[in-house]
Amino acid sequence: MGKAAVVKALEDIRAAVGVLNAEVDGAGSLPFSVTDPLAGLADGCLDILAGAREVESGIAGLKVKAAVRYAETAHALAPPDTPVVALEMAVAAEIGCVLALGPRAAGSFLATSHALTVGLPRTLEALRAGSLSWQHAVAMADETAGLDAAGAAALEAHFLDPDAPDAVRGCPVGQMPAHRFKAKARLWRERHHAESIEKRHARSVLDRRVDFRPDQDGMAWLSAYLPAEQAVAGWNRLTAVARGMQGPHESRSMPQLRADNFADSVLGSSNSTGSGTGPAGVPSPIRAQVLVTVPVFALMGVTDEPAVLDGYGPIPPSMAQRLVADGADSFHRVLVDPRDGAPLEIGRTSYRITKAMRAWLRMRDGKCPFPGCSNNSLDNDADHILAWANGGTTGISNLGQPCPKHHRLRHTTGWKPTPAGKNEPPGWTSPTGRHYKSEHQDWEPPHWPEGLRLGSVDFFRHGKSPGEDALERYLRVHA
Repeated sequence: MGKAAVVKALEDIRAAVGVLNAEVDGAGSLPFSVTDPLAGLADGCLDILAGAREVESGIAGLKVKAAVRYAETAHALAPPDTPVVALEMAVAAEIGCVLALGPRAAGSFLATSHALTVGLPRTLEALRAGSLSWQHAVAMADETAGLDAAGAAALEAHFLDPDAPDAVRGCPVGQMPAHRFKAKARLWRERHHAESIEKRHARSVLDRRVDFRPDQDGMAWLSAYLPAEQAVAGWNRLTAVARGMQGPHESRSMPQLRADNFADSVLGSSNSTGSGTGPAGVPSPIRAQVLVTVPVFALMGVTDEPAVLDGYGPIPPSMAQRLVADGADSFHRVLVDPRDGAPLEIGRTSYRITKAMRAWLRMRDGKCPFPGCSNNSLDNDADHILAWANGGTTGISNLGQPCPKHHRLRHTTGWKPTPAGKNEPPGWTSPTGRHYKSEHQDWEPPHWPEGLRLGSVDFFRHGKSPGEDALERYLRVHA
């Protein structure tokens, strides 16, 4: 067989692609639907897209195995005195030429392929089976890099083994975009990393910098690598200022307004550099609201487990402590249940949204529940799933919090949210009738300090905040 089998298999694949192209062009032997050819074609195209995604994943898994096997055979065939670095460069160069990849991309592909083959068997199997994309596999390799073998296996099992003790909940990994999976995997990694996030952050903060990169058409990129709380605060402030400038006489989009205000702040300009007709000056008191979800023992300095900054992800507890202490007018603390990690109480001393139901809604969903959307909770709308006019209630199970874009999508197209629950966000049904699940929040129980008894009130210090007071009462009742 050998090469002849390979040639025949690739010919069959090309022939199958030709058949599918003919079906998309409406040139198949039979229409998708005799009674409604146009609707049948539309539905058939979605079936082809779904199947093509699975086939692409399987092909990616095949490429991984072929690349690693080629590298192994190249090493075995090389003369014994060949320098290792030179041999690795030669292997990457060969693979790069075959796949038309540059040296850096080829090296990255080979490194990821090796990581999947050696240390991530569940990921490779899911890729070959078509349930994960190549982008998901890359995210898994990235987020397990730097973990020991046990840590990598635990992260992989959490997301891919349905029988794991604490398997991922909600939307399956392969049904969410890779960037959303990467965010969830990063949260799990930071919570379970063998080294304290405080120590890793202390090293990384030394690398803060501003980068400049020229681009086409007289444009350029100016970006900053900053501690997370500074970056999130800056982004949310730009968003709040831009949203305040929107109106019937403002022609600029949100991205344009953010960019113009960013340039004004960097250059010290008092006038907008944009060409819109809206107001250039914005009062400085505008502040963006941000949620910080903090395990209570980390807030008190007893454990060093990560907190979660809304719109970013896991942060060191010292950063959360600073935000709670110094940013009370814009950063709002969420305490979590010490038994299961669910939201317990949200500080309301200066919280602008006073309704407890809206606060719970934000804690339940964490972001816009539309599949793949990353818009964080404080910039979203509250929306009745079953309209009030149609008999819908204002209970938490009948509420969603879509971002403005997906709120409009819901009311202007056939996309509809599905029923929610007290602890589960709504899914979505498309105009074609396909159902897509939403992500669930990744709540985990906080780490209990060594020797602390559940219900011990001696632990709590004097001068407790309302949130700490609430937790103490909770512990008294549930001890």
